[in-house]
Amino acid sequence: MGIQTERPIEVITPLAPDELLFLRMTGQEQLGRPFEYNLELSSRNGAISPDQLLGQNMTVRLDLPDEKVRYFNGVVTRFAQVFRSDEESRYQATLRPWLWLLTRSADCRIFPPDLTAVDIIKTVFRDHGFSHFDDKLDPKNYRKWDYCVQYRETAFNFVSRLMEQEGIYFYHRHEKDKHTLVLSDSYSSHATIPGYDNVPYFTPAQGDLRSRDHLYDWFISNQIQTGAYAITDFDFEKPGSNLLVRREVSQAYSHSNYEYFDYPGEYVKTSDGETYVGHRIEELQAQSELVRASGNARGLTCGCLFTLTDYPREDQLKEYLIVSANYQLENENYRSGGGSGATYALNFQAMDAQRPFRPARVTPKPIVQGPQTAIVVGKDGEEIWTDEYGRVKVKFHWDRHGKSNETASCWVRVAQVWAGKNWGAMHIPRMGQEVIVEFLEGDPDRPIVTGRVYNGSNMPPYGLPGSQTQSGIKSRSTKGGDGETFNEIRFEDSKGDEELYLHAEKDNTIIVENDQKVDVGNNRTEAIKVNDTLTVGGDKSETVDGSRTVHVKKSHTEDIDGAMQLTVGSNRSMTIKANLTEDVKTDMSLSVGGSRTMSVTKDLTETVTGKMVLSVKQNRETTVDGNFEMNVKKDMTIGVTGAKGEEVTKEYSMKAKSVSVTADEEITFKVGDASISMKSNGDVTIKSGKFTLDAGSKDVVIKGGKVSI
Repeated sequence: MGIQTERPIEVITPLAPDELLFLRMTGQEQLGRPFEYNLELSSRNGAISPDQLLGQNMTVRLDLPDEKVRYFNGVVTRFAQVFRSDEESRYQATLRPWLWLLTRSADCRIFPPDLTAVDIIKTVFRDHGFSHFDDKLDPKNYRKWDYCVQYRETAFNFVSRLMEQEGIYFYHRHEKDKHTLVLSDSYSSHATIPGYDNVPYFTPAQGDLRSRDHLYDWFISNQIQTGAYAITDFDFEKPGSNLLVRREVSQAYSHSNYEYFDYPGEYVKTSDGETYVGHRIEELQAQSELVRASGNARGLTCGCLFTLTDYPREDQLKEYLIVSANYQLENENYRSGGGSGATYALNFQAMDAQRPFRPARVTPKPIVQGPQTAIVVGKDGEEIWTDEYGRVKVKFHWDRHGKSNETASCWVRVAQVWAGKNWGAMHIPRMGQEVIVEFLEGDPDRPIVTGRVYNGSNMPPYGLPGSQTQSGIKSRSTKGGDGETFNEIRFEDSKGDEELYLHAEKDNTIIVENDQKVDVGNNRTEAIKVNDTLTVGGDKSETVDGSRTVHVKKSHTEDIDGAMQLTVGSNRSMTIKANLTEDVKTDMSLSVGGSRTMSVTKDLTETVTGKMVLSVKQNRETTVDGNFEMNVKKDMTIGVTGAKGEEVTKEYSMKAKSVSVTADEEITFKVGDASISMKSNGDVTIKSGKFTLDAGSKDVVIKGGKVSI
């Protein structure tokens, strides 16, 4: 039979039985915190290797009344030799829960969306190889997270702060060879210890009863706590929403109505805010009334329920939850002649079991110190991956676990130079680009893109330092664009060569709601390779101080619905290398202030459907180098106010059905020396050298008052 077998306290180790003997132990337990048991052990072996024990389970057995047993089990996290003699060596061992081992693991990790904090916590446990946990949580109390990051912190820190934020705490259930972490959030997560449902209080005077497990110290402590808690947050998808929530707890003492306000509450639904504000006020109120007790009730443990009996104050006779406990265990000396007894002492804090317990938020959330950079990612085959808010996905340089695709991060908002209601600026970072990421309040769960930077893969659009005087914006056509497909606005600031350059890869649309003014100090050149269309809703005015040249290689058409006026300050010259056709639907008026000359190399034809009136205020002269033919299909009248002369170098022929010549005073026909003269008084004078009158076969009749021959 082993040395410790019959003793009330025994240590069970991976070593041979009784290789280590239990001397004493001090232990601390607290809801929501890892326990710690410090053991002092004795051995005849002065050379025990720590490697045989570190990381292994070690258990302390404590006998309870009625042949029951209680265990304290933990992982050996520290083992030290503290005394050595020829007869004995003393060792110290520190036992902690497997949860403590997470303090030895740190990482940066992004968890997928739509997981609750409980899902994430369990994932961390399992990923570290631990499955000894018991979930006694109410799943409806926990929202799904869109984004959750473990950032430069231990796994223990990460799960601890998640539990504290969500109002989750834990305690441990111990067995001979293991301990189980119990996740808790309410009264239903706890139970009594068999045989310790009711625990009596005995005074020192009750010596005959004090052999039973009991309590002998009971002190009540009350303190002022915040009576109201309020939190709020901001939902960018519903910026007008009021997310302020408040919870108040009434207390009878003075100054109990102070309010604690905090921001951000880390929620976007009011229902989640109500849950969180409830946790926060319960966290504070859990400290407002506590009991500090001492005793030897060996079965009581942190996280258990019990009812106090036999206490002189009736208001204290109720059920309590133990929230922390300190233990002292000691075996009597193992040396020859020593006894086999043991001592046990318990100090604990408890609270009314009907009041909810919430852990204090003492685990800090990492703060990202300053901006970082990340690479924009998205779905395979895409070049731009965004949502209706212009958000993007990014892959952080510290993210070892994520993939470089649309699952890499949450949707991250992108800062723009302007962001109005359907107006502002928009430049969406593209996949593969490096962006600057900052974090609201330094919170790794709240990234925001605030800038972009070039790198060795994405170099600036203008070669540097050679083009250091150039600045601007140069885009890239997508999908499948290359260095030759882009839109660009570029500024050249080199002194003497300043330039504003605009390149549209395809269309360029300019809309001016009111006036547009373009002032060109020197030359202007426009080259349009296809068509040019200009529509002016009102008037158009052009002023050219110098010459103007228009060269149309094909047809030129001008269509004017109203009047057209052309004023030329000096000469006007028009050269038409082929035909000229003018079509005037109504009247046409031509006014020439000086002379008018028309030169027609070939024929000239004028057709007038109606009348033709020619008015010449001075002389008119017509010179025809060839024949002159005038064809009047009806009557012809010539009116001359002054004299009229006709000179025909050759023959003059006139043919008519009848000819009538009328003169107011005299008509004279003259050929050489011969003449015929007719006057208005009726005289007719014929002068000739030889006069021949030939009537053929007809008679010649001469009538008069007097005829002289």
